[in-house]
Amino acid sequence: MGELGLFDDDNRYELLEGDVYLMPPEGPEHAVSKECTVSCFYEAPRSRVWHIRVESPLRLGDSEPVPDVAIVAGRSRDYTGAHPTTALLVIEIARTSLEVDRQKKLPIYAQASIPECWIVNLQERVLEVYREPANRRYKSVRYYTPDETIRPLFDPEITLRVARLLGEDEDCAE
Repeated sequence: MGELGLFDDDNRYELLEGDVYLMPPEGPEHAVSKECTVSCFYEAPRSRVWHIRVESPLRLGDSEPVPDVAIVAGRSRDYTGAHPTTALLVIEIARTSLEVDRQKKLPIYAQASIPECWIVNLQERVLEVYREPANRRYKSVRYYTPDETIRPLFDPEITLRVARLLGEDEDCAE
């Protein structure tokens, strides 16, 4: 529909369970957190082949959510013909979109069996970690504070500081 000119180019949209949603504008705090999160993964050692997708769609059934960050198996060029249909990890950065991310997007990710979803919660200054997808929900939920570290399931050799994901860490790349 976008290619047909049905949406203006000044806004961003995503398809969630057959409905099109206007994505809220990105605030400066959101942008910094996203940049810091992405830099964490660019700097991480890799024990297998994966790549980082930033604000790119995933094709999950009748939905095409646009997570802030997705870690996807393989190389970017593996997806020149179609968007990925799964991810190793999805990361949403949320302040104004917190309820949409929790209520609309998490069930879609769980239904698609994405093993892990993180919400960088800028309102409460915590990292919400969702694991063990089953029946449109995640059975395991844990909240991490800025002074803690997290290891993603897809590569437990990687250790990330939550403060950095929140954009609070001095080591965040410029």
